[in-house]
Amino acid sequence: MRYKIVVEKEKEEVTIQFRKKKRHRKIIIAICVIVAAAGITAAAAGYRQYKESKADDGSKDSTTATVDMDVGKTILSSDQKEILEDIKATYNEENQSEIEQEIEEEKESGDYTEDNMLIKYNLYGTNTQSLYVYFTTDEAASVSYTVHAEEDGIDDFSADAYQGEEYQTEHEFQVLGLIPDAENTITFTIKTKDGKTTEKETTYTMGSLLGNEDTTVDATEGTSSQQLADGLYVMMGNDSENLDFMYYYDNNGVLRGEVPIIGYRSHRLLFDDDGMYYSISQTKIARVNRLGQVTKVYDTGEYNLHHDYVFDDDGNILILASDTNSSSVEDMIILINKESGKVTKVLDLADLLGDYKKTCEDASDGDLDWMHINTLQWLGDGQIIISSRETSTIMKIDDLYDDPSIEYMIGSEEFWDGTGYESLLLTQNGDFTLQGGQHSVTYVEDDSLEDGQYYLYMFNNNIGFSESQPDFSWSSIGLTNDAGKGGDNSYYYRYLVDENKGTFQLEDSFAVPYSGYVSSAQDIGDNTVMDSGIAGVFGEYDSSHKLIKSFSLDIEKFIYRVYKYDFEGFYFS
Repeated sequence: MRYKIVVEKEKEEVTIQFRKKKRHRKIIIAICVIVAAAGITAAAAGYRQYKESKADDGSKDSTTATVDMDVGKTILSSDQKEILEDIKATYNEENQSEIEQEIEEEKESGDYTEDNMLIKYNLYGTNTQSLYVYFTTDEAASVSYTVHAEEDGIDDFSADAYQGEEYQTEHEFQVLGLIPDAENTITFTIKTKDGKTTEKETTYTMGSLLGNEDTTVDATEGTSSQQLADGLYVMMGNDSENLDFMYYYDNNGVLRGEVPIIGYRSHRLLFDDDGMYYSISQTKIARVNRLGQVTKVYDTGEYNLHHDYVFDDDGNILILASDTNSSSVEDMIILINKESGKVTKVLDLADLLGDYKKTCEDASDGDLDWMHINTLQWLGDGQIIISSRETSTIMKIDDLYDDPSIEYMIGSEEFWDGTGYESLLLTQNGDFTLQGGQHSVTYVEDDSLEDGQYYLYMFNNNIGFSESQPDFSWSSIGLTNDAGKGGDNSYYYRYLVDENKGTFQLEDSFAVPYSGYVSSAQDIGDNTVMDSGIAGVFGEYDSSHKLIKSFSLDIEKFIYRVYKYDFEGFYFS
């Protein structure tokens, strides 16, 4: 935030030093903040510089080339291939350690104060709209910043920089939210315990983004007068034919972060004490610290991850996976030990539903996609909730690590009739159409509920589809086999599950733009964020289900998920 009372305000000069990193093929910009001169600007370097150098000559490499499975692309232009190699180098622990060592040596070699800050553009390569900042103060202080760009429709972006203590003398953090193709003015507000406030200002001119995403997306005001929740909308899974990213958008629909990944998609963000975890390809998950440094890359080995991952009670990573040596897909759960990186197979759903699997037919691509698990929730004590799109069924599994078994299922009696698994179904309490093709099922405890009761909410795609059971008519339970874009509405659904009575009932629901596949739902405070991924629309709704604001994107395929994170305790205080 900006402080209204300013004791001292001074403008700084920005000195630019270009330094080619041999291993990383990227250019690091060192920005030293010096008191008493007018701010001057410098062009962004690195990936964007390369991209811009190619943009004017019209050269494109349209040659088809096989790219490794981590990437999942067969055709990339010459400049995209070069950028991809840079991204791969970014997610290399040795390379990252080298950058860390160099920055530590640079910190020790200089006297970096509020009048002479050490600032570097995108130091570790993990957010193209960021600056690394380091300086010390004589008195313990807090630091906030505001990013301003003279661009139509773009408001200032302000944040309190994360610090271990509210007031301290050493300050090291990331500035988020730089605007591409624009001159950015960054104002640092330094506040001591006694209320003395100092402002320091610098400018930085950004080049273009690595990707083709919009800097601003179309926003539509809803009928609700309620406020949007604090935080950034994180878009995961653009599934581009070109390069892949994770994006941060603010409440005005302005792009504030572009996180490059190797390929495939990110699925959600996980946080521990000082790290953020996200998938960067079909076989890798990265751990990134608050400064953007990649501190660990986990490899799933012979398994391909897909759709979801969570921490268990010990902080290890449970992952939905496919065994690359198997003819069936998206039907396994693996575990990665967070400390050692060791991969262990935890569950093959064929061990629990083998008789049903035998009745299923291969998909058109030759794979047996008989479950298509798309959500994983950890309940504690070896209990999980999973969501199967292919069967439109939600399952609870008990004793995952020792003797796994299905405790119950929420699904259609007609679909499961005659399979031998009918007895596992909870009883539907009330007259409503069951979930169909659901995604993003989320487990919620509530102190107001009795023991054995809890909520499950989800994005109910409202589609009946099962390629592995082509003879089943979903219309018999009120679902139609619409195309991914062809339906009237999808829905937010929230079930009340009562394990004591063996029942579930529809506690809450409301209609949202239709998306037959992908998509997500997230309750955040009193609001709900809904992503209709195929439609390329996401919106935030109030507690009465009135739309506060929606955002629409010009999508290539879809947006797999949109979750909102406040990043408190990570990027921000």
